[in-house]
Amino acid sequence: MPTIIDTHCHIYYDDFKPDWDQMLARAETAGVKGMIVVGADAASSHQAVEIAANHPTIYCTVGIHPHDAQGVDEATIQTLRELAINSPKCVAIGEIGLDFYRNRSPREDQERIFSRFLQMAKELDKPVVIHDRDAHAETLAMIKEAGVTKGVMHCFSGDLAFARQCLEQGLYLSIPGTVTYPSNEQLREVVRNVPLERLLLETDCPYLSPVPHRGKRNEPAYTRITAEKVAELRGLTVEDVGRITTMNAGRLFGIPLWDESTKIAYRIRNSLYLNITNRCSNHCTFCPKFDEFTVKGHNLLLDHEPGFEEVMAAIGQPEGIDEVVFCGFGESLLRLDLVKEVAQALKQRGYPIRVNSDGQANLAHGRNILPELAGLVDSISISLNAPDAATYDRLCNTPFGAGGWQGVCDFLREAPGYIPDVTATAVTIPGIDIEACRRIAEELGVKFRVREYAEVG
Repeated sequence: MPTIIDTHCHIYYDDFKPDWDQMLARAETAGVKGMIVVGADAASSHQAVEIAANHPTIYCTVGIHPHDAQGVDEATIQTLRELAINSPKCVAIGEIGLDFYRNRSPREDQERIFSRFLQMAKELDKPVVIHDRDAHAETLAMIKEAGVTKGVMHCFSGDLAFARQCLEQGLYLSIPGTVTYPSNEQLREVVRNVPLERLLLETDCPYLSPVPHRGKRNEPAYTRITAEKVAELRGLTVEDVGRITTMNAGRLFGIPLWDESTKIAYRIRNSLYLNITNRCSNHCTFCPKFDEFTVKGHNLLLDHEPGFEEVMAAIGQPEGIDEVVFCGFGESLLRLDLVKEVAQALKQRGYPIRVNSDGQANLAHGRNILPELAGLVDSISISLNAPDAATYDRLCNTPFGAGGWQGVCDFLREAPGYIPDVTATAVTIPGIDIEACRRIAEELGVKFRVREYAEVG
């Protein structure tokens, strides 16, 4: 069962009164473990605060929607400021922003109120929940001018270029049920191409019901449908998407539903990964672990290197696993004896074994270790990452100098003699000649795979 957070809902409307308890139960059944009830004016902000105060996994925001900006005075703004300060479960300022599609409030009023609430968010050190419709450039310009770098573009409706501008500002993008609409290829392109670690899920209920409920009242349980569509677009499971977006919501809003415990064994898709060391042979300039130790919502920062019994206990008796992968955030072949011991135990259970490696194990151990992997490892992916020694040394900071790249090539050349399936990989680092890397792999007699830059796991 996934853990999903509906990060934007309006469940204070009368639409939900007749089946309030059933609505919450359906959300729980669907895996929606938390919600953020978003205020849109003074009255609904008070309602959102009250709902959050009475439900342990419901949180709230306060703000003025651009439709309601006209006539809002300073007294109302100060009332909402005090509400935000005095409500422990108020996690953001919003819904605020600009709407130049309907223009239900004059533009000057929208901009005045938006500016005041951006200032409030900065003063209170809270993220913002942004409404932006047909006002992309103006909205982002005001956010930049205010110096706001924490927030989410609610119900994102821009193209991929605008999405990247928002990410550069530090903002998250929230994906609603409209991603399921047949005509909304623009949003699906965004979901396919931006880091999943910067996406949130929402319903905006009672509006914007996903297919197959389009035209009917939306509700938090339907966040699961959006998660399933995102999973389909990214080639992940709904559990993966739920875990990652729950982590994102935790980081942005401080919602404590993400499992932050360190993982030795962790699942992505239908593979079980083993994280047995954080040590590496190289110190690659592009390695994401120098920014953080999470991969697809899993915390991989070890406080010690686990032994055989601890690894096997972490593995347990997994079901629905296609392969076991020695990977994690380190070079697993530095712990060669443990890899062999665990692989032998898992092979006896019938699991295919894969190793992800930097290909420098022979250099690190001072001998050819490939014969020791024969019969234990079914496939190995080796990071080539450069078409020549100078580029490799510059990118990977190998401790083996000019011999580092050659060591990788030698390892790749010899590996098929001991391991049935051998693949060289290269990350699409800006400036790297991927086709030259592909030619090297072909010359070495192994398969080749391109790994997207800044996409881990």
